[in-house]
Amino acid sequence: MRMNAPPRLPARRKATNLSLPSDLVAEAKALGLSVSQIAERALAEAVRQAKAEAWLAENRQAIEAYNAKVAEQGMFNDDLRQL
Repeated sequence: MRMNAPPRLPARRKATNLSLPSDLVAEAKALGLSVSQIAERALAEAVRQAKAEAWLAENRQAIEAYNAKVAEQGMFNDDLRQL
């Protein structure tokens, strides 16, 4: 399931402390990886996923009711569909 969301506007940055294994951080830096960018992307994905799950939970009853209605009555355009 993919929900379309407007692009994020640049927000003010907030300094945040993370506790990460030092050997992993050293390895990432040696490989030229940005720990901050990786953490930001992972956090954004976790937030996106949590929002999608919350939306689905909030709308599950309506989705199930709609699916039951379609199963019982069919789609409005069933007679127009071509194989």
